[in-house]
Amino acid sequence: MVTVGQKFPEFKVKATVSNDLASAFVDIDNNTYRGKWLIIFFWPKDFTFVCPTEIVEFGKVEKEFAARNAQLLGGSTDSEFVHLAWRNDNKQLSNLPFPMLADVKRELVSQLGIVDQVEGVAQRATFIVDPDRVVRFVMVTDLKVGRSAKEVLRVLDALQTDQFCPCEWQKGEATL
Repeated sequence: MVTVGQKFPEFKVKATVSNDLASAFVDIDNNTYRGKWLIIFFWPKDFTFVCPTEIVEFGKVEKEFAARNAQLLGGSTDSEFVHLAWRNDNKQLSNLPFPMLADVKRELVSQLGIVDQVEGVAQRATFIVDPDRVVRFVMVTDLKVGRSAKEVLRVLDALQTDQFCPCEWQKGEATL
C-alpha cells in the first residue's frame, strides 16, 4: 500500500461533477489541481449504506477544505454513469461540491494497494497529499466503518502547521 512519505501515483480517471448529462463528466489527473493539497477518499460501492453518510459529511465541510487550499476528491470503482445515477437518485448527493472519481479499471486503487481482496472493491481509504504530491496521511477502515470528515480536516490543519502537534490538537492551539 502507498504510505506516508511516498509519491502519490500518476493517474487519469473520469469524474462526475454535476447532474447534467451534458456537463457531468470530466477527466481528472495528477495535474488538474496543481499547487493544491489533495484529500482523496475512496468508498467501496455506490448505492450502499455507510458510503453516502461519509460522502455527505465531506460535502458539508468542503468549503473548509477549500479555504485551506485543499481539493476534495472522492471515488470508487463504479463508473461515472453509476455515480451520475446515484447523484440523481439520492437527494443528499445531488449537489456534491467535489468530483466523484470513477476508477472502473481499478488502476488507481491497484497502484495505491487498496483493493479489498475479498470484495474486489476499493477499501474505505483516505489520503492527504501535499502540493508536491507526497502522501502525508493515510487511513483505511473496515468496509463497515465510516470515517470522520472533521478528523481528516483536523489532520490537514496539523500537517499545514509543519510543526509537532499533540494528541487531539485543534487549529489555533499551541504546537509543541
